[in-house]
Amino acid sequence: MKTTTKRKASMADRVYEALKDDIFEFRLIPGDKFSEGDVGARLSASRTPVREALYRLQREGYVDVLFRSGWQVKPFDFQQVEELYDLRITLERAAMHKICAMPEEPQTLRTLIAIWNPDHPSERAVGSTVRALDESFHCDLVAAAGNREMTRIHREITDRLRIIRRLDFTRDDRVDATYVEHAQILDALKSGHAAEAADKLTTHIRASQKAVREITMERIKEAAEAHRSGQEIAQKILVKQ
Repeated sequence: MKTTTKRKASMADRVYEALKDDIFEFRLIPGDKFSEGDVGARLSASRTPVREALYRLQREGYVDVLFRSGWQVKPFDFQQVEELYDLRITLERAAMHKICAMPEEPQTLRTLIAIWNPDHPSERAVGSTVRALDESFHCDLVAAAGNREMTRIHREITDRLRIIRRLDFTRDDRVDATYVEHAQILDALKSGHAAEAADKLTTHIRASQKAVREITMERIKEAAEAHRSGQEIAQKILVKQ
């Protein structure tokens, strides 16, 4: 009995991760509708783990259940996005002050300085790597402040914003600005200037927030189409090999 329960839980986890990845990678975009049967057939899973995974995603705000018509990827609530950005700024500003009040400079700070102050521009990360590094930059700084509840809440906010924030890194100017702005924030922290670090971080996040305001469903659909095209090309190359 215990083995069966564990197997169901494991399958539900796999379905959950697969669907979440589909949403983050724009294989499923905001507003897309689907049924439990569709998911089960695609992922070779029975109805119970599929439903468990979907209800978990619903609790986390990624999907909605539709009366008698299956499920839907939750449409973007841009007012909620604005509120999440405001909360994120509040937490990260507090983290700047906590870090500067520490008796010793945290190792995290030295690690981040090495990443965001490369010796040569050619050493900069690109594409999905820079997106991941940017996310880690903010999460690692909050974690370095040493407040576990603050870290947990910040990670939840980061998770909720990941889908829309990733579009911010399709522009070269935003990637360049991210390196410059991160380096300035770290320099202020290393110097113990908490207020300066907090202000620079706020300006940095507000710039990202402004870029996000310009994102439309048309752009999201373009990103989804570009992703699908890339997958098709990669598949053709594999077939030829």
